[in-house]
Amino acid sequence: MTRTAALVETRSSGPPQDDPQNIDDFIYLMSHDLRASVRALLELPNWISEDLQEAAIDLPASVTSSIELMNRHTARLDQMLVDLLAYSRIGRFQDVDRVDLDAALSRVLEGLQLPEGLRVLRDINCTHAMLGEQDALLLLSALIDNTTKHHHAATSRVKISTRAEGSMIRLTVSDDGPGIPEKYYAKALGALSTLRPRDEVEGTGMGLANVNRIAEHYGGYMTLSPAQDSETGLEVDVVFPHGCDETK
Repeated sequence: MTRTAALVETRSSGPPQDDPQNIDDFIYLMSHDLRASVRALLELPNWISEDLQEAAIDLPASVTSSIELMNRHTARLDQMLVDLLAYSRIGRFQDVDRVDLDAALSRVLEGLQLPEGLRVLRDINCTHAMLGEQDALLLLSALIDNTTKHHHAATSRVKISTRAEGSMIRLTVSDDGPGIPEKYYAKALGALSTLRPRDEVEGTGMGLANVNRIAEHYGGYMTLSPAQDSETGLEVDVVFPHGCDETK
């Protein structure tokens, strides 16, 4: 089997200036261009394996294991670049609008592969928020993914609630998982920061960092605290401007 691979020419870019806009542009360009090469690295080992199989050459178990390890680490790098791209797009390439949070939550839940034992509870009192639609989807997706990824039991519960507080909306996501020790709260909000080895829990360490940046971009904030309705678990509060005419 013959394949030709196109060479990807990356754009040269100097170091970013201190302006956050320039830094975001730099992250966007580098992540976008690097991802093209990473996608090729994901495909090439599989092509080599297929070519060897067609040539009736058996691969030793050690080689097969090495290819699987390479694919796992390359896929991890690819996901990290995807999350960095999302980070650089926060507040950009979208219009601030009145977003239906209940509908956005339904879209997110439909798109995620949720554990069978997960029970999702909703208490959406303030239904709309003023932010970009893509940021709203990223916010909700990161919060749900964070609680399901780290859960330690066969059955679990996550509760998503909202309420208006003056001109702001408080979005609260609480779970009954293992929680996070308070001394690690600041670290959990850092970009590319993970509290457990990636070989134990797959993740790029960008989930809560993206949530925190979205909150700050729209003039709000984010806090972590122990879950109030569970002996264990974590409660994440995100506060940002709402678009509710009235609460239910």
